[in-house]
Amino acid sequence: MGVTSALVFANLGAAYGTAKSGVGISSMGVIKPDYIMRSIIPVVMAGVLGIYGLIVAVILVQKINDTDYKYYDGYKHLASGLCCGLSSLAAGMAIGIVGDSGVRANAQQEKIFVGMILILIFAEALGLYGLIIALILSQ
Repeated sequence: MGVTSALVFANLGAAYGTAKSGVGISSMGVIKPDYIMRSIIPVVMAGVLGIYGLIVAVILVQKINDTDYKYYDGYKHLASGLCCGLSSLAAGMAIGIVGDSGVRANAQQEKIFVGMILILIFAEALGLYGLIIALILSQ
């Protein structure tokens, strides 16, 4: 269950962040097509969240064995998967919302770009915190 939680929730966050940011990029591209490549940053950051889930899932799968696997290990791995997955889901939602609004605002006012990037970095950090705790729990 921990493996599933890590992978599914992290990919849900990545998919939501990518889709929501993609809508903003499409709308912004009509106004200023020159800014499209610059506006891909939220999509890349959302995609990284799926990688976090994949990393935790691979680590947890390697720790599962059928001879010496206790309830304690199972609950620890479940907590690890949930921690990474749900943190990445929350981060993906934040990245999607900020990415959508940020790229649209960037098309109207160029000075907002640095602020948007900083907000996206802090949103991505939420998923990174979940990854770190998941790695500690998986030991």
